[in-house]
Order: sequence, then structure tokens, then C-alpha cells
Amino acid sequence: MILVPVGEFPAQLLAELSRRSGLASGPGIDAPQSAYHARRNQYDSTQLLCRLKQFQPGAVMGVTQLDLFIPVLRYVFGEAEMGGRAAIFSVCRLREEFYGLPPNPALLIERAMRELWHETGHLLGLAHCRDPLCVMSSSHAVEQVDTKNGSLCRDCQCRANVLSEERGIALP
Repeated sequence: MILVPVGEFPAQLLAELSRRSGLASGPGIDAPQSAYHARRNQYDSTQLLCRLKQFQPGAVMGVTQLDLFIPVLRYVFGEAEMGGRAAIFSVCRLREEFYGLPPNPALLIERAMRELWHETGHLLGLAHCRDPLCVMSSSHAVEQVDTKNGSLCRDCQCRANVLSEERGIALP
């Protein structure tokens, strides 16, 4: 799996995510204008997944600063094809600045890593977990992202071990 920036993305943040995840970063791609919804001032994450799949034949993790949504929700932190080969997550709402607070680069990286692992779990085929500390728990607010400990619970880890062998995608 490779890490691909979608739209403009800070090189230093991309390098740190790549280093921590062990994923190689590939060349960036532009977000298609068709994915942008002016009324919402957001990008349709499903359309971005389609663009990532056109760009890369193997497993791909998109990362962006764009604010993402799916039509039934006001926003999403990310989206993945369950058991598929493409996922994307956004750092837009993971930044303290989004909430009117001073920047906190260390917190941003921790949040971004949790979302990267969460979406990777979905690529493996893991569903949302009921354990709020598990990285696979659902997050509808940034506070829920912060509650996660950044790793899988025992049950999710067992399922991930089996699925990663079948799919060739690993969670560290």
C-alpha cells in the first residue's frame, strides 16, 4: 500500500506519516473538480476514492487537507472500501486550528495516525468496534478520535491477523 496526497498537502506532515506508518509515499494527485460541492464547501470522499483507484492499481491510502463528506453525513474524517483497495482520510478536522485553537503539530500527527490505521482496518475488512479505545471504534467528533489509544483491541487484532494474511495488507 502507498500513501498518496490528494490536493496540496504539507511535505513535512506527509513525510512524518510515511515514516511512522512505514508506508511509502507516492506522487500526489489533484482532487477532481467534480468532487467539490460549492454549497457545502467540501469534497465528496467517495469520488476521491474513485480517483485514487484510477491512479493506482494496488492498495492506496489517500491523505488530504480537504474537508470531506458523504451525502448522508455533514462530514467524515475518512472513508474506505470495506475489504477493498482504496481509502482516504483528511487532516482538515483533525487540526486544532479548525476549532479556533492554536496549532498543535504533535496532536495532529497522533490523530492522523489513528485515522490512517482506522481506514487501513476497513481496507482489511474490519468493521467498527464497540470498544471506544480501539482504533476501529467509530468517530463522529474529534474528541472520539482522541479517546482511541491508536491500536486495535484484542478481538480486532485477532481478526486483523487473519485478514492481513489473506489480503496482504498489514497493520503495524
